[in-house]
Amino acid sequence: MTSQNPLLAIDLGGSKIVTALVSPDGEIMARDYTLTLPEEGTEAVIERMLAAIDSVTSKMNMSLSLFSNIAIAAAGAIDSEKGIVTASPNLPGWLDVPLKEIMEKALGLKTFLINDASAAALGEHYFGAGRGISNLIYITVSTGIGGGIIIDGKLYLGVSGSAGEIGHMTIDINGPRCNCGNIGCLEVLASGKAVAREAQRLIARGSKTIMLELAEGEPQNISAQTVSAAAQKGDTLALAIIFKAATYLGVGIVNLVNIFNPEMIIVGGGMAQMGKMLLAPARQVVAERAFQLPAQRVRIVPNQLGENAGVLGAAAFVQKLAKPL
Repeated sequence: MTSQNPLLAIDLGGSKIVTALVSPDGEIMARDYTLTLPEEGTEAVIERMLAAIDSVTSKMNMSLSLFSNIAIAAAGAIDSEKGIVTASPNLPGWLDVPLKEIMEKALGLKTFLINDASAAALGEHYFGAGRGISNLIYITVSTGIGGGIIIDGKLYLGVSGSAGEIGHMTIDINGPRCNCGNIGCLEVLASGKAVAREAQRLIARGSKTIMLELAEGEPQNISAQTVSAAAQKGDTLALAIIFKAATYLGVGIVNLVNIFNPEMIIVGGGMAQMGKMLLAPARQVVAERAFQLPAQRVRIVPNQLGENAGVLGAAAFVQKLAKPL
């Protein structure tokens, strides 16, 4: 990135909003983290985004007049050209939301919109685990599951800008219904929500576990983090739930390996913090089920940038449109 001025970037996810000022070399100069709380409605989420922008610019004592544009990475199916969030399973009520137009009117800044996982793929490609890798796929396993695809060093967006919806490939045609309306998507089987839901289901059936104790006796409070914490303590049920989700994730990765033959697959998102508990079973499934040659060539690794991947990638996306990186 060659511009001397920092870039303003937002990563809008189903559970969190990360806002940052990003330097030309990918340094986070100022950062704000806030909960998305999408159940409160679209307008409330946008108000939180605007407040976060005010927070990061105030931290650096910078006026909005110093910026010419803003980059937004948003969860869901994105029409990047028109700047519309067409649908987002993890942002309830976000259907054909003209986010570009809304933000431009509110801020007076040209707004660029990209899918959050595609942005994270760019972030890891330029600044993280994928530096120097020309063909890679990024998978975010968090509240939902998304992805970004880098082919020959370039982000592949597809004809409408919505390529990379890895979480919505069908894994089990007889599986549970996904928030997107389809049946048996990878997201409904292997995401953080899926792990928490499976734990709650098994506890309701009387399965023994320390997860209930960790959730202070309230099953509805069990999250993927609860399951992970219990697994790290050796809880048999928690370990089994994570293994099942990791196996489904592995099946999804097998499809990607066979179709794209990438050099690297980077796994990010909150679930990636489970480390080997998640990645080791997934790697084993790939070794057993993918075509031998691409399976031998691909490296499946955790991300390096953590929750900053999206804002860094969004900044890179905008800078790339203005001037080659």
